[in-house]
Amino acid sequence: MPLLGVVGAHLDGQPLNHQLTRRGAKLVSTMRTSPRYRLVELDSDPPKPGMFRVPPEDPGAGSIEIEVWSLDDEGFGALVAAVPSPLCIGTVELVDGSTVHGFLCEQVAVTGALDITHSGGWRAHRADR
Repeated sequence: MPLLGVVGAHLDGQPLNHQLTRRGAKLVSTMRTSPRYRLVELDSDPPKPGMFRVPPEDPGAGSIEIEVWSLDDEGFGALVAAVPSPLCIGTVELVDGSTVHGFLCEQVAVTGALDITHSGGWRAHRADR
């Protein structure tokens, strides 16, 4: 079964989680990305973050909370087909060195967006608000 990493509005308890669960997705684990990512708050409805990978020497890079979900091939394909720009699905490196497919964000959308990397994840950022 394909695995999918989510970091924002698709997290358990968040407004878009139903897009996973209605496709039969099961939560496998909650962990962190490798410390090579930045997270920004996108101007969207519902509110959601955009995550993107940066070079290891980037002083603002951090490790972001991520949930890993399993879906069957049909559910994975249907979800990927429904992902709207500027979000996309790419390879995300986890803190243990493994990789999963996961939500990332196109660079064009992160210019000028509020950097929330320091919060460590979408839930923590939303709790601080």
